[in-house]
Amino acid sequence: RPSRLCRQLSLRTFFGGAHAPDKGVMAEVILQRVARMGMAVAGGTAAAQYCLFSVDVGHQAVMFDKFRGGVVHEQYKEGTHPRIPFFQEPHIIDIRAQPREIKTITGTKDLQQVSIYLRVLSRPMPEKLSNIYQDLGLNFGDRLLPSLCNEPLKAIVAKYSAEELLSKRAEISAQLKNEINRRAGEFNILLDDVSITHLVYGKEFTSAVEAKQVAQQTAERQEWVVKKAEQEKKAAIIRAQGEAEAAEIVTSALKECGSGVIEVRRIDMAKEIAGTLARSRNITYLPSSAGGGSNLLLGLNAGQS
Repeated sequence: RPSRLCRQLSLRTFFGGAHAPDKGVMAEVILQRVARMGMAVAGGTAAAQYCLFSVDVGHQAVMFDKFRGGVVHEQYKEGTHPRIPFFQEPHIIDIRAQPREIKTITGTKDLQQVSIYLRVLSRPMPEKLSNIYQDLGLNFGDRLLPSLCNEPLKAIVAKYSAEELLSKRAEISAQLKNEINRRAGEFNILLDDVSITHLVYGKEFTSAVEAKQVAQQTAERQEWVVKKAEQEKKAAIIRAQGEAEAAEIVTSALKECGSGVIEVRRIDMAKEIAGTLARSRNITYLPSSAGGGSNLLLGLNAGQS
């Protein structure tokens, strides 16, 4: 307020007496104030941009300091940190696990060529970020992992046959993880997971597997045919034994009862034939007239006029 009063008195003195300044002068004063405030805000924003830097979640930063002659062995965690403009340059590194797929072609124990796709989850050691940046740079994963994975992968796969790569997949993945993790530890890299995601065999091996499957199915079919013939043979023997026993029973019955058994069989057969004819649509039964004669069975074809 004192400064405001002084400014008003000076304006009144400048314009002579107690007369108030005109609107143009007041507008000029206001514009000057706004310009000064804008310059102050712009200067503060620029200072904050060049003097501060932020580190996001899951990241850390290493500092390249020109005063100290290189990378500072100090890690900057999540948050906002100060720096000296033009003399300190921060480099932000992602310390979360990053997936990478590595493809290689190698030979198995039985000299079969196979293409293997390996998926690796890797991350840097947070306390060794300065050494990693100094030795390998920011793209350390692309530089390091292909060379670390290829040699152990070929050495371990060469101990197994093509069929064992499928049946012992988990065992092979565990061996690969131990070996690659040991080698990656020398470069301050940690491996969270190593797994075989895909196997592609050569055309010759695929054709051999298909031929083997066809031969196995053919052998199983022939085995089924043999078993079926054996069962049919047993059924025929049992059927023949049953018929022989039935014939013996009929022969003994004829010896004991004479032709009575034959008459019973003839009556049963006649009943069966009569029942079949009675259910037929094209058979008409004409009984004989009273006093004699024979009964007639007429075959009528409905399709003819």
